[in-house]
Amino acid sequence: MEDLLQVGIITSTHGVRGEVKVYPTTDDPRRFRRLKEVVLDTGREKLNLEIEGVKFFKQFVILKFKGLDNINDIEKYRQKSLYVTRKNAVRLQRDEYFIADLIGLKVQDEDGTELGTVKDVIETGANDVYEVEMADGRSLLLPAIKQCILNVDVENGMMQVHVLEGLLDL
Repeated sequence: MEDLLQVGIITSTHGVRGEVKVYPTTDDPRRFRRLKEVVLDTGREKLNLEIEGVKFFKQFVILKFKGLDNINDIEKYRQKSLYVTRKNAVRLQRDEYFIADLIGLKVQDEDGTELGTVKDVIETGANDVYEVEMADGRSLLLPAIKQCILNVDVENGMMQVHVLEGLLDL
């Protein structure tokens, strides 16, 4: 399991007082109002940043970090990811999972036959779709519905599924 969960990507600066425009990668951008700190991955190190201010502009979140007070302090962090620790992550409901925890799970059918590994989670309007990379290189797309996803065991790295008729023929 991942220790850090991505919540956004700094796209650009906003003004000259150290604010940044963040593209949220979380389901609920309003959660930034409740966050006190985030972890910035600079590529070389991870920095804990205290959030001083939060505003919203179109599909972006405008953040101000304590101690970064001008455009020169923040410019170097463009295109860098922001994360939260699991302690600061949103509480999940029953049968909800973080995408980062699903990627890499081994997938087996109800008979125990291994089908492959979860490669990606595609977010659609109705329900998510799990892309399973099969041993032969093909991809199997499984809708994340109760009829298909029988059991998810993140701690043991396993997902048990029922493959609907015809899905393997695609």
